[in-house]
Amino acid sequence: MPRSQSPLDDPRATSVTVEEISSQVRSWVDAAALRPVPGPAKMLSDLLRDPKGLEFTLGFVDRVIRPEDPRAAAVELRRLAQDPPAFLPAPLRRVLGLGGLASQLAPTAVVPTAQATMRRMVSHLILDARPRPLSAAISRLTADGTALNINLLGEAVLGAQEASRRMQGVRELVEREDVDYLSIKVSSLVDHLPLWAAAETVDHTVETLLPLYLDAARRDRPTFLNMDMEEYRDLELTLQVFEKLLDRPELEHLHAGIVLQAYLPDAPAAMERVRAFAERRVAAGGAPVKVRLVKGANLAMEQVDASVHGWTQAPLLSKEETDAQYKRMLLEALDPARLEVVHLGVAGHNLFDIAFAHLLMRERGIPSGPGHGVEFEMLAGMAPGQQAVVRESTGTMRLYVPIVHPRHFDVAVSYLVRRLEENASSQNFLSAAFELESSEELFERERQRFVRALERAMSETSLPTHRDQDRGAEAASGGPLRLGSPALPAVPGAFRNTPDTDLSTAANQEWAARITHRIRGSELGVQEIRAARLESVEEVEATISRALDAQAAWAGLGVEKRAQILRRAAGTLAAHRAELLEVMASETGKTLEQGDPEVSEAIDFALYYAEQAERLAAQGDLVPSPRPLTLVTPPWNFPVAIPTGGTLSALVTGSSVIMKPAPQSRRSGALIGRLLHEAGVPQDVFTLVDVPENEVGRALIADPRISQLILTGASETASLFASWRPELRILAETSGKNSIIVTPHADLDLAARDVAASAFGHAGQKCSAASLVITVGSVTRSRRFSAQLADAVLSLHVGPPTDPTAQMGPVVEQPGQKLRAGLTELGDGEAWLSRPRLLDEGGTLFSPGVRTGVEEGSAFHLTEYFGPVLGVIHAETLEEAVRIQNGTAYGLTAGLHSLDPEEIAWWTEHVEAGNLYVNRGITGAIVERQPFGGWKRSSVGQTAKAGGPNYLVHLMDWADGAAVPDRQSDPETWAAAARHSDREHFSVTFAPRDVQDLHGEINVLRYLPLPVMVRAAEGSSPHELARVLHAAATADAAVEVSAASRDSAEAARRALGDEASVTVEDAAAFASRVPSLPQSRVRLIGAVDPQLRTAIAENIEVALFTGEVVASGRVELLPFLREQAISATNHRYGNPLPQPLDLTGGRGFSRGRA
Repeated sequence: MPRSQSPLDDPRATSVTVEEISSQVRSWVDAAALRPVPGPAKMLSDLLRDPKGLEFTLGFVDRVIRPEDPRAAAVELRRLAQDPPAFLPAPLRRVLGLGGLASQLAPTAVVPTAQATMRRMVSHLILDARPRPLSAAISRLTADGTALNINLLGEAVLGAQEASRRMQGVRELVEREDVDYLSIKVSSLVDHLPLWAAAETVDHTVETLLPLYLDAARRDRPTFLNMDMEEYRDLELTLQVFEKLLDRPELEHLHAGIVLQAYLPDAPAAMERVRAFAERRVAAGGAPVKVRLVKGANLAMEQVDASVHGWTQAPLLSKEETDAQYKRMLLEALDPARLEVVHLGVAGHNLFDIAFAHLLMRERGIPSGPGHGVEFEMLAGMAPGQQAVVRESTGTMRLYVPIVHPRHFDVAVSYLVRRLEENASSQNFLSAAFELESSEELFERERQRFVRALERAMSETSLPTHRDQDRGAEAASGGPLRLGSPALPAVPGAFRNTPDTDLSTAANQEWAARITHRIRGSELGVQEIRAARLESVEEVEATISRALDAQAAWAGLGVEKRAQILRRAAGTLAAHRAELLEVMASETGKTLEQGDPEVSEAIDFALYYAEQAERLAAQGDLVPSPRPLTLVTPPWNFPVAIPTGGTLSALVTGSSVIMKPAPQSRRSGALIGRLLHEAGVPQDVFTLVDVPENEVGRALIADPRISQLILTGASETASLFASWRPELRILAETSGKNSIIVTPHADLDLAARDVAASAFGHAGQKCSAASLVITVGSVTRSRRFSAQLADAVLSLHVGPPTDPTAQMGPVVEQPGQKLRAGLTELGDGEAWLSRPRLLDEGGTLFSPGVRTGVEEGSAFHLTEYFGPVLGVIHAETLEEAVRIQNGTAYGLTAGLHSLDPEEIAWWTEHVEAGNLYVNRGITGAIVERQPFGGWKRSSVGQTAKAGGPNYLVHLMDWADGAAVPDRQSDPETWAAAARHSDREHFSVTFAPRDVQDLHGEINVLRYLPLPVMVRAAEGSSPHELARVLHAAATADAAVEVSAASRDSAEAARRALGDEASVTVEDAAAFASRVPSLPQSRVRLIGAVDPQLRTAIAENIEVALFTGEVVASGRVELLPFLREQAISATNHRYGNPLPQPLDLTGGRGFSRGRA
């Protein structure tokens, strides 16, 4: 159909003046002031004007209305009653009067009353979705000619069942005679939207939505479907789905629309794309389409998403920029020629914007109303008087009306939070809506904001997208990526994490598809691993000799040059991200979605260890000495990140490295080796070897020339290696039996999502994976939690990595006896919520399993299975849950889902694990942000958290630097310097700190004292012992002293007091006590006796800290401090929590870098 008009030559040309706009707004404001304000709207507005009103209302909505358990809601009600706003509507005042003792004694009576009271106060914002109340509400709202845009809210879509239920609800609305216009979101109707498989996801989504659109088209009066979106990540997907659906011949004449958010710099280009599509459609005889233009209401969550991922914030950076872009898009869209193909919904509450559009339309001869291509749209219940006068003046008004079943009212919380903020935030027009008539100051504030934005709209052009990451273009040069670029934002002296791949961009979606096509048949690393094969003990010995011969020159380069090579390695790894993903997927079955963060982690290790090495070398009171040769034996489950981290950490210290990859991930290790050599690591300084697991492999590990072994694997492996060579220094990250506690105070939808993701990411083959969920109290009986968890798990799409839509890949090899038992055998009282099923002939692809009824102390409670199976244990109280959580031999990761600050504070002080996670998943530790390493049997030897500030310390030997007084000639001054250093480092270096200070997430590294046995062996001096004991006292660590001489024993008593536990004994007697030591660490002063080495090797739970005694507290405090990393979600719906979380036992923490 040809156009009847030509587009405007200059869309920005207009004679409409600010004075005319202001006059129109003034007349609307005056007219609206004469309209009665509904009671609920007035009460809510008055409450939100109180300084404490927003925080109180958000807390009430989220923590009293949302919880299922009335006892949990009652706790929050009592808290709110302790500090209410000065203004409280009478109904809420009465409710809070019940918030004390009555809510505690009779929560099932008081809490429903409180919940009903608040629901009535927001009843004008959200309607009852039940058929009869909905009919009455629709009739009431449309009686004056107002049109409606209805949006059905529901539970979080974690799986196919909820998506199907929501789809059915929408289709029932389509069948109603009184519903002619609906908003839908792709993410609410389709449960699985993997952008690593963008093309397949678009096709699947189109097929899923097609029956709904056909239903709408078949109606005598077709139902208008408006495709909404919230998250930036859905923009490209939604545009493609919209275009593909409306390209279907059977939908040729259906009127349908899409939402565009003006706060996205991408919005003008998206509008132009929709216009071009609509032109083709109309020219072919199809119906026009509609764009509902909004400013955007998901800014808070977009800011969190960008901060956590290291991406640029997708929306524009200021409200004024957004306002200007909105006006610029209105000027473009309100063109008679454009409106023939793209109708417009002018959505928003800013009366200046509405007046501007209204007068612009009048100037351009554009009538308003759905029949003429333009509608004005607002949110139901927000400033109803203004809605009425705008409708009367313009002839059109469509209200956006969310509906929800009262039984599921809690799912409306996120919508309510946004609406309440808009009412309260001075940045938003709505905060002044009820006072514009009476306050000239507020009227002028809004007028000036409009004028500034309009001036920018007229003078500035649209900004480019903030998100233009293009992995293919990054690698096109063929060389290492440049530091300080968007792909590698870190620069020397200023570490920053490497951003993961942003799959919201079309370029990256195409890049991912190319990788997927290469997985099948990939031979990356094949040649290199063949060349690395050693078949004899003689070849092992020769390889070790070459590595040792090369070490002196490597150490002689100096730390700055070695750090420079590590940074070049980071750029090389980044340039080869695609190949690293390909080899992991083809060799170990790791999906691209799981593999991409691992590549980022490998790059981060290179950059972080380079920086840490330089920092340590700059300390004048310490001199490091490298250990000549390090053997690295990484696992297969993280075949890129862990081998890279272990190798580079040792290399940067000046050590030569031999790396033996796991048999299941040889090719991945080989590719890493090639890339490190390309980056400048000399051939014999880093050697890749592939050895058989027989006497040849044993010869490698047991060779006395190996200085230290960096192991990641099972604790049994550490024990085996220690038995082969007791004097071998082993630094190991080992096993975990990890769990997540869910209390009645949790957001159950988020808890179910995070449990499923933590349990089944990489098929449960992460050492940090959740293999237990501990449900507290009513959560065990919660149908909501059980249904959401089952839906999330049963809906997981399982497949090989060649299937890009797979959410869970295979196990790396056919299960051994232990995992086979976990997947097939139930214990007493257990039952399958989801029974694992074998899905392939190769015996490695299993559907995820969930077993309920697991008992404390049972085999499933205590055994690490390392596969796709999760157990559910019930506890009556949080205290009981923590006892269960701590009741294993391991202490790697632990999680808690609770919104109760008191529960969080108590839990962090009582749980026993190295990495804690609050209200988030428990996997995916990030370098520096969440240094990784566990307690108890989850770590072995004198080691520290990988990716943390202390990891390199334990890979080197230390001596006093030139800045330290000489110990021999001036022991008192040396001791004074040591005491000062202890105090300084304890109060600064080892103080709790959130280094990265992200928006929406707290990540604190803290140090806790732990009991230590101090052994003063033969040859140690009393001065050295006193110095070590001062470090222990500074750390507040309980110590016991074993002394080889009476002089040392007396020195210990002088330092600790007569009540101290001091034993005088020889080396043999002390070694015999190692198996029964109550302490998990021994700080040894003096020479290491072979008997002690043997005893430690036979009891790997005890870590032996050796090394010369130095004055620096940076080194000497470490044996007495245990690291713990705590990561906590610090927002609700993107907004900061109203009450700061206590994650450090009341000590607090610093933010940012020291």
